[in-house]
Amino acid sequence: MAQAGVTLIELLTVLMLVVILVSVGMPSFQYVTTRNRMATEVDSLLGDLQYARSEAVRQGQYVTVCVAASTNFSSPSCAASGTATWQSGWIIFSDVNHDQTIDTGDAVLRIHNAFSSGDTFVSNPSTSSITFNREGFASLGGGGSVRISLNNSGSVNSYARCLDISLAGMMQTQTNQSDSTCT
Repeated sequence: MAQAGVTLIELLTVLMLVVILVSVGMPSFQYVTTRNRMATEVDSLLGDLQYARSEAVRQGQYVTVCVAASTNFSSPSCAASGTATWQSGWIIFSDVNHDQTIDTGDAVLRIHNAFSSGDTFVSNPSTSSITFNREGFASLGGGGSVRISLNNSGSVNSYARCLDISLAGMMQTQTNQSDSTCT
């Protein structure tokens, strides 16, 4: 009676094939996960800005989205004027007196935590808050439009995403492939 089993040569051959397949597949898997993470991060700010705009129209008053001053959200506050880095998180609040700071009468509507990935989210021109009025128009701190660029921690341009915001309150995302200036 013959014995059935796997020889050492057969086992090593299968292991070598698995190692080759994994080494070929890992870079493309990393591309997919990084690309999806970047899309999620830019879409989270886009969604919150759209929410702020709709709340401003619904409430008939100013609603501001500002860069969070710290990760201590028990007493949320906005970062100093001109802060350009949005990866530390942001706060959406009803800005009753339109001063772009959270005061006693201002209701905090939503808070978004900081990114844990090490990606950077930088506005150009340097803008630490965006306010929508009751008609849905945006106040962008003096500029005609703002671009907030998202770059991964490795600064690979093919992963870059941009969020463009106009004075009319219109928002649009770009990728490096659709707009070569998105870096």
